[in-house]
Amino acid sequence: MPEMGNSLRAAALLAFVVLSILVSLLISSVQQFGAGIPHFANATPAADEEFASLRGALIYQLNERRKEIIPLLLPSDDDDDENGLSEETRPSPQLDSILDYNLWNEITHGSRKAHMDEMGCESLVDMQAVEILGSGYTKLVVKVNLAGGQPVALKLVNEQGIDMGKCLEDFKDPQGCRELVSYKLKKEIVLLQRLQHPNVIKLKGHCTGDARGQGGRVTVILEQGNPLQMIQLLQSPWEDRFRVCLDLVRLLHFLSQSSLGSVALLDFQPRQFVTVSGELKLTDLDDASAEETACQSDADCTLQFPHRNFTLPCSTRGVCEGLNEKRNIYNAYRYFFTYLLPHQAPPGLTHLVDHIMNSTGELKADINQTLEAFEHILLLYKSGLHLDNLPPSIIRDYSVIRGMGTSGNVEYRCWPSYSQQGCVLSVYSAREAAHICNSHSQCNSFTLTGQKTWTGRLLASFRGSFSHLVPDGTSEVYVKKTKAPETSTA
Repeated sequence: MPEMGNSLRAAALLAFVVLSILVSLLISSVQQFGAGIPHFANATPAADEEFASLRGALIYQLNERRKEIIPLLLPSDDDDDENGLSEETRPSPQLDSILDYNLWNEITHGSRKAHMDEMGCESLVDMQAVEILGSGYTKLVVKVNLAGGQPVALKLVNEQGIDMGKCLEDFKDPQGCRELVSYKLKKEIVLLQRLQHPNVIKLKGHCTGDARGQGGRVTVILEQGNPLQMIQLLQSPWEDRFRVCLDLVRLLHFLSQSSLGSVALLDFQPRQFVTVSGELKLTDLDDASAEETACQSDADCTLQFPHRNFTLPCSTRGVCEGLNEKRNIYNAYRYFFTYLLPHQAPPGLTHLVDHIMNSTGELKADINQTLEAFEHILLLYKSGLHLDNLPPSIIRDYSVIRGMGTSGNVEYRCWPSYSQQGCVLSVYSAREAAHICNSHSQCNSFTLTGQKTWTGRLLASFRGSFSHLVPDGTSEVYVKKTKAPETSTA
């Protein structure tokens, strides 16, 4: 069985090497696998002393990285109940207890497959690389198709990244550096296991070790998402932009009361997120922190941003009360809400959107209040209650033809539209569609199709005119009574 495991890892890693050659972002030859100590085979006594010093410094760094992860590996309250561990008997982060080692081995050797859809090194055999999704100081993210055709995203150490280069410069040990740099990936595995939520990318598994059974090589297997494109979002309908903001607030609400405590996203940028079937998901957690900031006075609890500073209270426990939560809220405001939320909000909801902008921009609301405000807007928008001021008589100006669609359309464009070729918007009802059509000088008719958006609202297509009616059991055509179709039904 060990030989089979090694062969599977070798096949998977061979695919990595081929990919790295093509994109010039990873190592350039298989000979680099496992390279390290041989550099010192004929070393002098002085070189031996230097090597020992460097090795000691590297081991120190490895232990420091391990200390960062151990608190995340400790059982949550639910795990304590299952294992019969009380608060008094729970091991502290500083103790290398047996429990710590067991949990660490689960991450290091990939034994928690039951929690990760059974994906390990064997799942990566015969995979096909599709494209590089991103690369940074530490990690490379690659889109691949598995043998069965399933697309996934792989995260692995960027062998030519800045972190790896600096480590090699400092310690001269490729294998040890690979292990050191991979700690960010290991931390991410732990956090993805601990912080499971619909708006956190799903961890499907991981592969640990290389073809020679040596440590240091870690590959994280994630569900495939699309990088968040803010420019594209800015051109999207308000409903889709609101969805991104709502998903973000739901995520921050979860992080504020997670099993690890209140979690702050220290590297809070749109590039840390992807969308999966339109749903926003956090995909980068290595810079997440559940540590509370210690303080002696309120002056120690200052949140500093480029254009604003906020001072929070220092609690009687000697920690900055709510600092992680407030940091997340303001970053959501300055990176997401400011750009996506107010522009073209429905008139009946603008006062509520303005309230959210003011309360988050001034940090006057906590995450519970912010989520409640978002959910209230969603309820009004889905139910059409924000349209009460539209006169019911507005629809009387239109003749309706049910079970029909149109052909020979004279299209016009509006912005933002669900279609680049015409004017397609979401509406709660025919009454709202009639109101929109009346506000467009080019509009003389609209069609309600059977298509719906994520909120359940209808998609309506607006046009200047059309020449034919065609049978369509899912559609209804509304025509201004002063404008009738010029030809008979086809």
